[in-house]
This record gives sequence, structure tokens and C-alpha cells, in this order.
Amino acid sequence: MASLDTFGAKSQLSVGDASYEIFKVDKVEGAERLPYSLKILLENLLRTEDGANITAEHIRALGGWDATAEPSVEIQFTPARVLMQDFTGVPCVVDLATMREAVVELGGDPTRVNPLAPAELVIDHSVIADLFGRPDAFERNVELEYGRNKERYQFLRWGQTAFNEFKVVPPGTGIVHQVNIEYLAPVVMPRKGQAYPDTVVGTDSHTTMVNGLGVVGWGVGGIEAEAAMLGQPVSMLIPRVVGFKLSGELPEGCTATDLVLVITEKLRKHGVVGKFVEFYGPGVSAVPLANRATIGNMSPEYGSTVAIFPIDDETIKYLRLTGRDEAQVALVEAYAKEQGLWHDPAAEPDYSERLELDLSTIEPSLAGPKRPQDRVPLKSAKPLFRGVLGDYVADGGIEGPADEASAESFPASDPPANHLQANGDKPHDLVSAARGANGRQSKPVKVGDFELDHGAVVIAAITSCTNTSNPQVMIGAGLLARNAVERGLTVKPWVKTTLAPGSKVVTDYYERAGLTAYLDKLGFNLVGYGCTTCIGNSGPLPEAVSAAVNEHDLSVVSVLSGNRNFEGRINPDVKMNYLASPPLVVAYALAGTMDLDLTSEPLGTGSDGQPVYLRDIWPTPKEVEDTIAAAIGSDLYNSRYADVFAGDEQWQSLPTPTGSTFEWDAESTYVRKPPYFEGMATSPAPVSDISGARVLAKLGDSVTTDHISPAGSIKADSPAGKYLAAHDVDRKDFNSYGSRRGNHEVMIRGTFANIRLRNQLAPGTEGGVTVNHLTGEQTTIYDASVAYASSGTPLVILAGKEYGSGSSRDWAAKGTALLGVRTVIAESYERIHRSNLIGMGVLPLQYPQGQNAESLGLTGTETFTVTGVEQLNDGTTPRTVKVTTDTGTEFDAVVRIDTPGEADYYRHGGILQYVLRKMIEA
Repeated sequence: MASLDTFGAKSQLSVGDASYEIFKVDKVEGAERLPYSLKILLENLLRTEDGANITAEHIRALGGWDATAEPSVEIQFTPARVLMQDFTGVPCVVDLATMREAVVELGGDPTRVNPLAPAELVIDHSVIADLFGRPDAFERNVELEYGRNKERYQFLRWGQTAFNEFKVVPPGTGIVHQVNIEYLAPVVMPRKGQAYPDTVVGTDSHTTMVNGLGVVGWGVGGIEAEAAMLGQPVSMLIPRVVGFKLSGELPEGCTATDLVLVITEKLRKHGVVGKFVEFYGPGVSAVPLANRATIGNMSPEYGSTVAIFPIDDETIKYLRLTGRDEAQVALVEAYAKEQGLWHDPAAEPDYSERLELDLSTIEPSLAGPKRPQDRVPLKSAKPLFRGVLGDYVADGGIEGPADEASAESFPASDPPANHLQANGDKPHDLVSAARGANGRQSKPVKVGDFELDHGAVVIAAITSCTNTSNPQVMIGAGLLARNAVERGLTVKPWVKTTLAPGSKVVTDYYERAGLTAYLDKLGFNLVGYGCTTCIGNSGPLPEAVSAAVNEHDLSVVSVLSGNRNFEGRINPDVKMNYLASPPLVVAYALAGTMDLDLTSEPLGTGSDGQPVYLRDIWPTPKEVEDTIAAAIGSDLYNSRYADVFAGDEQWQSLPTPTGSTFEWDAESTYVRKPPYFEGMATSPAPVSDISGARVLAKLGDSVTTDHISPAGSIKADSPAGKYLAAHDVDRKDFNSYGSRRGNHEVMIRGTFANIRLRNQLAPGTEGGVTVNHLTGEQTTIYDASVAYASSGTPLVILAGKEYGSGSSRDWAAKGTALLGVRTVIAESYERIHRSNLIGMGVLPLQYPQGQNAESLGLTGTETFTVTGVEQLNDGTTPRTVKVTTDTGTEFDAVVRIDTPGEADYYRHGGILQYVLRKMIEA
């Protein structure tokens, strides 16, 4: 739809021989003082102004943005692209495929159903580091990956051929966010005669990595991603923007990882959740693009929506390095300068809050043992590790979450550890660093030819998009490995060493620099191109190590170059997890223990019999830069991305369905046709009031989408486990909820089944338990929903404050709807989950101000009626509706349908139904 162009912003930009329609932001009063990121949102509104969902008032509100005010104005943002990884992307493609079948049933042309905005999916979350430390680890892991995921991959390969504007990067290619910055992101989008800023929403929280390129983008749930794919805007509040001024340069010996861990700590402490963070000032030009991407990638770890750097010469340099077309590079520079989006080091835009950082103050750091924001200076890593060890070691096992540690918690005057001789092959025999738990002396455990103790590093993983996209730290790791091998050092035998780069370019430049052989020599053989250890795909530990760890309740450690180290995430055998730069990952693999001061104690004994310290093998900045200059060029990127969507022989040889509609396999337990469009007519049925509804769950405050949405492993005795067993799936092949997100039957059974969920209808229980009010029996939430559905009983959820906070997960809303829930009544909502409920046809209601279930005397055993909903049929949205119960309680609930677009979605029964009918109309 053409913009109404109320502000006369439409103009032309000529670049070389091409001319593009653009919308000038300086036509809106106040635009010149806006932060970089808000100028991009302003252009978005100007270009999509339709007079209904995006109005002149919205544009004026953004131009007149009050930096000091709390966010209150909701706008509709229309992203230019959608980016997906395979776990979260499969359900989106399933829904598109189902829409095509619905069109056929309604007598339409299925090929009309396509993404209306470009959508790209990178398969990167399914590879597991099962095998490691051997030359064939990559090939074998890929074979296992295809074996586990064949059904999903066949489906995605069909989608790749069936849909326009949808591209799939096959397995074994790279991590979605690295592929995005190296190839997919145009920075400025040339499309249908227009040029406009590349903006993106992604189904992975670390989509923010692209912020390093000057691209506004962030992670969303699958429903918002589907909406964006189908041309629908994403609702958002105009945010507060935190200006982060940079000055100085990084000191020698410090890496981008050290910088980002300091920034994470600083921003977490300041508080930036829900805000935009924008880097500015003279120090910006001293931050290489790869470092900017590392900082942007960690945005979810400090809580901001984006963490963006503006476009400048460094951006242009990176686009050329990665092989972007010269005409595209020229367009990026010309557009940025024309729109006031080019970085001015002296500029001081309006910001809601301001922070500053002198880069020269950065020091080598880790983060851990359980949160990305818990920074640990490398020089203090040993005493800080000892200070928290007692929280992880007890007679009965792990004692509970560790408090934040300080060096003072284990003073230097305490008895020193009995340090291992430098040429030995066992970790330190820890004196009672665990004394805070029970004071018992720790005794090393004999495992074959070596001994294990608390603090042993059992996983050392160069993994994750955060750092594997960064040549400085990756080359640094390779050079450190070379220096270590040349000095005669080896990795300790209990360490599982893995290398999982974010793109094939990394292994290309390792090979060209002559560093591959040294990494292989230390056991850092390639295990896959994908997101492995950081998301828990670390694979099993060697059986002997795992057995010793579990039998003796050892608190062992992983060190990874990732972005997340939450408890239980990395590996079930590993209690303590530390984030570190790739060079430090190699160093800790050599040390084999966290109970070592890498800044003052030797890593081991060299072949000459002399102790070797980290400082002896740490490469100089000049070595790193010289190697990068010699080994990395645009030819590597051009070669690897020339035919990136084609895939290898294994991908191309997959037996793949053809045709405009998908041939669903009735026996598949991974991909099934969902019931969203069953019985759907070309026109929506009138919205109806709700009568005779029963409460499926009565929940307290701060119930998150993690509580609601299925996640993690599938237990054998759960409804989902029983479903899979009934379909002849062996327990060992259950896989995870994440891998089965394309099967609604599995996901419904896992909704509200989180073991931490407490349903007040079933006091004293945890997990997906409720009471079936029709019989009075206690049963699972899923089984109760089936009974209610068979009796035609609609369902309601009662909840407290901040309902649906946390990650914006699509299945939290999809599962709710498919269980038969018609309405949720809560004290307050997390904004995105509220919107997602509407997108699935569920009505979000709110108690009157100051009221809740308790104050109204609601127990959850009542029968509910909701009247006034039918006003929506008149084209208006009621402010409140009347809620009554069979016990005589009555109140006016606030209707949380907040925009005209949301009202349209609800009238149609959901966003997918709305879009499908619009496609048929067209």
C-alpha cells in the first residue's frame, strides 16, 4: 500500500545509474535531534503511513519524542525482513503450508500464499557436538544431525522450493547471526523502486548481532515473525534510548570478549530492559565492525531491545571485506548520508539516559559461573571460583544457587591449594574451598590415567555467534594454539574440546593462515558449523568422565566462547559455566582447571622442561593483525556465499516433496498440519460472548512464557511422552520440544506443563496439574482440556501481575488457544504475550484497577460468563466487558485489545485467519 505521505517526505535519491524513492525524515519536525535508531523508526512510519494503524499522529509523536518520558505511545513497526533459525522457524513454515491448504479448500490459488516480506531461515540449531577431537568429527556429527532431523529438513527443503521470498541456508553452513552480518543483511534495502533502511525481526534473541552493522533489529516470538512475514506490523512502544558514549582504545592483551563482558556488567547494573542502547562518540570509530557485532549480539544478556552502532566508514569497509556488491555499498553510504544516519563523532543527540566508557580501562575477563552479567576479572578468577565453589558442592549434591561472589569470600591468607606440578595430568587437589557447604576435604577421583577434582574444566568450546564471527579473537585463538604446540603443551585428557565456527569462512582463513593443524593437535577439531555448546548442544561427556562426575558429585566446569551460561543449560553433568574469549578457551583447555591463576601460574611445562605461562604464548596485537591481513580477504566470502542456498550433496539428495502444497505424512511426529483453519469460511463468523466457561488454571504473579511454553526434554510419563510412545517412538528418540515445534500434538501436551508451574487449583503440586471441574478429579492440564472440549466447555485462565513476561514465545499463545482457552483474565500483561494471545484468537482481559482474583473472592471453581464482547461486531472495541460468575461475583474487566489492527485479528479469530482472508480477497 502506498504511503499517505502527509508530511511530503517522498523524494528521490540517485546513486550511480540508479534512482530510488525515499522518505526524508527531516520533513518531520524534531527529527534532527532524534537518536540514530529512532530516525530509522521514523522513516518506517513515514513509508507505511496508512491512516489507520500508522497515522500522522504516530509520526508526530515520534518526531516530538520526549527523551525523559516513560514509554506510552504505541506504534506499528513494519520490518523489512524476517530472519529465522530452524527450531523457531519450522512452526512459521508449517503455518504457511497450512494456509496454502486452507486456500485450496476455499477455492483459491495456493501459490498466492507467500511471505510478503523477505524471509530467510538458517538451519543452525540442530547440530550436536557428539563426536570431538578427531578428524572426522564434523562429517560424523552432520550424519547424526541428518538422521535425527530428516523429516524437518525435508519439510524445509520443500518450503525452499515452494515459497517465493523464502530462502533456506542448509545445515553445516553457519550460525544464523553470522551468516546474517556476513551475507544476508543489505544494511539499506533496495526493493520495488524504493530504498529504505534494512530492518529485521528474528526468531532468535541474538538477532541483535546485526545492530553492529547499523541495522535496527531484535528477536521476537514466532507469531510476530509470522505476522511480519505476512506484511503485518509489529506493535511496540516508542522506547527510551540510552546513549552509550565510547572513548579511547582497547589496551594490548584485551579482546572484544573482554569489552563486551564489561559492557554487559555495566548495562545490567544500570538497567536497560526494554530500552534501546545506542553507541556514539569519538571512540566508536576505534571499534572494529566485528567487535560491534559482538557487542550487539550480547544485547539480550544485558536486557536491551537493541544495542546499535551507526553507519560509518568502518561499516563500509566491512561490507567490502565481506564481498558485498559495489553498487550496494555505494547505496548504503549515499543513503546514510542523505538521511542523517551517518555517524558524526561530535554529535550529541537527545538521549533518555547517558553512560560513558573509556575503552582503555578494559581488562581481561570471564563471566560466570551461571550468568553472563557476572563478570570475573581474569586475575581474580581463581579466588572467585573458590569463593562460590561451596555453593555447588555438598554431601547431597548441588546445594543451591550461588550468591554473587567476591574475592574477599576466600581471602588470600587462607590455606593455599596443594598445586599440581606443572608437568602433571591432574587438577589441583582442592583444599576445602567447599567449606561453605560442609567443610569436607575434597579428594581427587581416579579416572583411568588421570584424576578429576572439583573445578576440572571438562568442556572447552569455541562456539556461538558472539565470538566466532570475530576474526580478531578467532585468529588470536589459533595463534595461541600454535604457540602452545610449539612450546610442547597439550590439552588435559579430561577436556572435551570443540570448535564450532559461525561460518565456513573461519575454517578457510584458519587454513590459509596455517593454523588448522595446531588447533587439531590440541583437539579443537571442527565439530560443526552451528550453535552447539551455547544452547546446550554440547553433546555427552566421555562416559568415564561423566560417570566419575555423577558418582562423586564433582562440581566441574565448562569454558565457552558463547553468550549464555545459565545453570543446567550447557550440559547436565556440568554445574559451573564460564564465558570467555576463544584464546582463553584454549588456555583453560591447556590448564584443565579453574583453580589456577592464569595471570601468574604456569599452564604447564614445555618440551624444554621450563614452565610456560599464558603471557609466553599470548599473541601480540601485531601478530593478530598481520595474520588477518594475510589470511582474510573478500575472495573467501565471495567463494563461500556464491551459492549458499544450494547446500551440499546430502542436502540436495534429500527426498523432498514437490508441488505447491505440502504432502503431510500422517505418521510424522515432527511435522503435522495444525487445525487453525479447519472449518474456516471466507468471511469471519460474528464474535460471540463467552458463556459457561471453567477455569483451567489459576496462577499467581510473574508467570512467564517459560512456565507456559513447552521447552527442554520430553519426559516419558508426560502427556507428550505418552503420545510419542503411542506413535512407536523409542524413548531415546524423543528429542526435545524445540525439535518438535512443528508438531502441534506434542506442543499442546507440553503447554502449562513446566515443572515449576504452580496451579492454585491443585495446591501442593507442581507442573501441568489441574482439577477437572466436570468430575472433580485431579488430572493433567492437557487431559482436562480434552474433557472440556468434548463437553463443549470454553476455558479461562486466571492470572496475576506481569502475566506472560520473559521470552516472547509463540507456543505460549498457540498452546493456550489449542487447549481451548477463550480468555485470560490477569492483573497485568507482558506486552508481546498479550498481543500474541490476540493473534491466536484469545481475549486478554484485565481486572479493574486495584482488583485481583483474591480481592474479588475468586477461587477458580466458578463458572464464568463474559458479555459485551459482541460489541466488536459493530467495528468498535469496548473499553470493558462484564464478567459474572455462578457464585454472584460481578466486575467490569478491561479489554486489552489496544490497536485497530489487533481488533481486526480478534474479529477474524486470529492473525493467520485475518491475513488468509485478505489474501483471498485480493
